[in-house]
Amino acid sequence: YCEITRSEFEADPNACGPPRTTETYDAAVADLQADNIQNVRGIKTKLQRTAHHHLWKPYLPNRCHRSLFHPGSSSSTSASSPGLDTQWDDNFEIPWSKFPEEVTHALERGKRPGPKLRRQMVRIVVTEMMEKCPHVGKKHSTDVARKMVAKYPNSLQDVIEGDIVGTGYHSLVKQLQNRIENVRRTSTPKIRKRKHQTDDSDHTDEIPLEERAAMQDIYGCIKWNVKFLPCEETQESQQQKMEKLKVMFQHSDANPEEVQCLMKSTFYTQRQHVNQGKSIKCLREEWPFCFDELGMSVHFKELTGIDLKETFIRNLDLKGKRLLNYMTTVCVNKSKKILQTYARLQRMRGQQSGCSDDVKEMILLLLSYFDEKEESMFFYVEDTCLAEEVQLEQVPLTPTIIVCGQSCYSSTRYMLSLDRNLINTNISSFISALCLMFGSYYCFNIHYPSELASTLEFLQRCFFSINPEKGTKVENKNSKRRLNVNPRVLTLIQELADHEWREA
Repeated sequence: YCEITRSEFEADPNACGPPRTTETYDAAVADLQADNIQNVRGIKTKLQRTAHHHLWKPYLPNRCHRSLFHPGSSSSTSASSPGLDTQWDDNFEIPWSKFPEEVTHALERGKRPGPKLRRQMVRIVVTEMMEKCPHVGKKHSTDVARKMVAKYPNSLQDVIEGDIVGTGYHSLVKQLQNRIENVRRTSTPKIRKRKHQTDDSDHTDEIPLEERAAMQDIYGCIKWNVKFLPCEETQESQQQKMEKLKVMFQHSDANPEEVQCLMKSTFYTQRQHVNQGKSIKCLREEWPFCFDELGMSVHFKELTGIDLKETFIRNLDLKGKRLLNYMTTVCVNKSKKILQTYARLQRMRGQQSGCSDDVKEMILLLLSYFDEKEESMFFYVEDTCLAEEVQLEQVPLTPTIIVCGQSCYSSTRYMLSLDRNLINTNISSFISALCLMFGSYYCFNIHYPSELASTLEFLQRCFFSINPEKGTKVENKNSKRRLNVNPRVLTLIQELADHEWREA
């Protein structure tokens, strides 16, 4: 019995893979339990549809696999091999004493080891782990990383300017796993190359589309689905307030405090309409303030617990200068593409200075760093362009900032497009346009496009302070399981942390 998937077998019935052993089975089960997923190296889980909904059971224990394909071998194998203890990591001692003196010096003084020292530390830890268990699972790496970060948080935790990213130990888990895979690579038999999978393939192990969509929609939210009306409200009062907000939107002198109060009290009905899947055009007719800076800030705060623009500006003051400094002093020397982007931006910027221009430069350099396309976030039109003149058929479906001018630097007016509908046609500042664009993903259940996955998640975690430990808001165009924190985002955060210590 070997570790081959159903799709590989269907593509080539003669294909063969690494043989299943009790050790690899136990490691796969440990990964299933750690990540609550449905398939690891051919071992599946199934929710038992009984009164005990909390029970998850892997199909066929490892001894059954062996007895099915090797009759009579189970008892002899059990006698000669006691099996691997999948809980070995509970008593695993981190080999602190084996670390190089420079690593120990940094840890004891609360300083971050440099990249080279960190790699040495990871190699030593992985060597010790694999001596205990040749088939280390992700659960084990996670437990070990958690212990290491708990002892030396100042030196090992994932932070940017004091804010913990995710669980705080995702980058260390990633490094441990990468090292384990590198060590395994030389000893693991290769599976024959399989045929290209088409969109029609039978992805039997994929999470159902509806379930995955719901997971992405609620990502980062604290009140995504409000089940009950406020005690003092009725359906009739909600309808009356909705109509009042429509009327108030037509008047430029509407009382902001009254608008905020009405938006907050009708949040239940707003969420009902969004979650029912009403079109953007319909939502804009019924809730025009949801697409305005004032109204969206109320909805976003109720939905996520985060002040949209205030949080961005506060984090910009704390982290923006550090990020821009890293991009313009370190990244430009590492990447020819970033250097070319920076030179182009300097030509467009000219002699302009100020916070807003720094933000524009930061966002555009981030897109270049992650190798993501500027046109997926911005659409440029003439500075005199009217709303009805925008060629919306050329605009992406996802939230897009319409820049009225040849560049972000020369523009003094912006618009916002959503599902190729212009939802706000007069935004005066770049920061407001950016916050409205980002807020739209959450307020209207929109997934991050894969073309902007890294940039949006970096902004989400570092500038909007939305830091879920699990899940993702990125649309999944294939069946590959995404990590809880984007590896490229983790890498940048780690580089920034190292840069911060060098600059301090």
